[in-house]
Amino acid sequence: MMSFATLLAQDLAATPDLALEISQNLLTTNNVWMMLSTALVFIMHLGFAGVETGFGQAKNTVNIMFKNTITPIIGIVSYALVGFYLMYPGFEVPGWFSFDSAGWNMFWFSPIDADVTSGYADGGYTYWTDFLFQAMFAATAATIVSGAIAERVKISAYLIFTLLFVGLVYPLIGSWKWGGGVLDDMGFYDFAGSTLVHSVGGWGALAGVILVGPRIGKYVNGKTVEKPGASVPLAVIGVFLLWLGWFGFNGGSVLSANPALVSSVLVITSLGACAGGLGGFFTAYFTFKRLDLGMLLNGILAGLVGITAGADVFTPAAALLIGFVAGILVVLSAVFLDKLRLDDVVGAVSVHLTCGVWGTIAVGIFSSNPDHSFLAQLIGVAVCGAMAFGSAFLIFYILKVTIGIRVSEEHEKSGLDSHEHGIRGYTIVYDE
Repeated sequence: MMSFATLLAQDLAATPDLALEISQNLLTTNNVWMMLSTALVFIMHLGFAGVETGFGQAKNTVNIMFKNTITPIIGIVSYALVGFYLMYPGFEVPGWFSFDSAGWNMFWFSPIDADVTSGYADGGYTYWTDFLFQAMFAATAATIVSGAIAERVKISAYLIFTLLFVGLVYPLIGSWKWGGGVLDDMGFYDFAGSTLVHSVGGWGALAGVILVGPRIGKYVNGKTVEKPGASVPLAVIGVFLLWLGWFGFNGGSVLSANPALVSSVLVITSLGACAGGLGGFFTAYFTFKRLDLGMLLNGILAGLVGITAGADVFTPAAALLIGFVAGILVVLSAVFLDKLRLDDVVGAVSVHLTCGVWGTIAVGIFSSNPDHSFLAQLIGVAVCGAMAFGSAFLIFYILKVTIGIRVSEEHEKSGLDSHEHGIRGYTIVYDE
C-alpha cells in the first residue's frame, strides 16, 4: 500500500496534465452550451415567423413567411461579410469607429484547424461559435422591423434595408458597448441586448412605420379598424417558441456554462416573461374590457425584452416588477401609436422599442451592481436610439424616393401573396 507522501508526489507530478485536461473539458462544456444557445436563438426566427403570420392577414401569409425566411439568410451573410468586424474591432482606445481588417482576413482565409478555434475568449469558447452566436443576434434585429411594416412594404425595399441595417448600422452601434467602444468605457450596461438588439430593431421599425404609412383602411374617421389575423394558434405557438429561444438569448449571453449564473439568468428571464404576461393581461382588461389574447402574448414578449438588459444583475423580486411594468407599457404604447396613426401590425415598436428602453433604464434603478448608474443607462439609450432611428429613417427615405417602399393600392387590397409570390398561404382544394 502506497504512503500518503507517495500519493501526494504522484498527484503533484500529474498536475500539469490534470490542469490541461480540466481546461480542455471546460472549453468543451462552455462551447457546447454556447452552440446550444445559438440553436435556441436560431429557432426564434421560426417564432417571429409564427407571430407575424398569425397576426397578419391571411392574404399576406406567404409574403410574411418569405421575409422571415430570407431575413436570417441575409443577416448571417452580411454579418460575415462585414458586420462581425465592425462590431468587434478591438478598439485600442475606446472610440466610435474601428474596423479589424486582420480579423476579416482571418475569418475568410484561415484553415479550420488554425489557432482561431482554440485559446479564444480566454478559453471560454471557439472563434466560430462566437461568430455564429453573434450573427443570430444581428439577424434578430432585422426581423423586428419585418413585422411592424408587414402587408404593405415592397420586398425589394425591405431586403435592401435589411442588408444595410444588419451589415452596417447594428454592428456599429453594438461595437460601442459589446466591442469595447465609448459606451462601454462610460459604464453603460446591456447584458443581452434590450437596447443593442431590441430597441435598435424597434427604432428601425418605427422609422419604417412612419415612412411606409398605415395599411389601407386601418384608420377611418378617427377610429382604428381591427384587421383580423390569419391564425391565432400560430401566433401563440410563435410566442412560446420565442420564449424558448430566449433561454438561449439570455442564457448564452453568460458566455460560459457557469451553472450558478446560467441558472439564475434563466430564472430571472422566466419571471420577467410571466410578470410581463400578467401586466399585459390586466392592463388590456381594464383598457379594452375583454380578455385580450394578443396583449397577453405581447405582454410575455414585453417582459422578456425588458428583463434582457440586466438578467444577470436583477433579483427575482426586481424581475417581477420590471416584467410587470413592461406588460403595462406594451399595452399603453400600442394604444398611443394607434392614436398617432402609426400602424404596427404585430406591435413590434411597443414590444421591442418601448420595453427595450424601459429594461435598459431599469438597470440603472434595480441592478445589484453598484457600478451601474441611471445616467449612463440614459445616455446609452439616447445615443443608440439617435443612431438607430436616424440611420433607419435615412435608409428608408432614400429607398422611398428612389425605388419606392410601398406596394400598389391594388396589390395591397387583394393581398401580396398572389401578386408577388404566385401562391396563397391557405388553400383548400375540394375533389370533384
